[in-house]
Amino acid sequence: MTPQMVVFALVSFFHDLFTAIWMGGLLVSVLAFLPAVSETLGPGPQVKRVMAAFQKRQGVWVYVSMAGLILTGLLMGNRSPEYQGWLHFGNPYSIALSIKHLLVIAMIAIALYRTLTLGKMPASPGKERLNQRLLIANVVLVVFVLLSSGFVAALSHPLVAG
Repeated sequence: MTPQMVVFALVSFFHDLFTAIWMGGLLVSVLAFLPAVSETLGPGPQVKRVMAAFQKRQGVWVYVSMAGLILTGLLMGNRSPEYQGWLHFGNPYSIALSIKHLLVIAMIAIALYRTLTLGKMPASPGKERLNQRLLIANVVLVVFVLLSSGFVAALSHPLVAG
């Protein structure tokens, strides 16, 4: 194994790890953790306190993962001969990769808005509804990011007919 292969394997590993931490954390939070906490504690301030504590801890990992994904993504960017540049739409590989990048940008914007803007606003039912809707929107975006990642992987290593 060449040193370049080892470096690429490590960069890919960290890209996958950061994806699992951020996007996996979102999926688990919405699909399992939040419903379990709500079911166990019922409606009320306890659920909000638990979720605030969870988001405080997870938030650090999310920011680290965002930065890590950007860095590892830049390092992986031109690995495929199909790569035409950032946000280019000239071939199927570049289209899938550009869609993935646009979706991740939307996810980052939503995450930053939720923490930096909504997080500083006084509590209100309207704020809580918006926060929940944005959380669900980010989970939907996760699914599409992972789908576009599948297409990027498939297009970077096309199947050989045999």
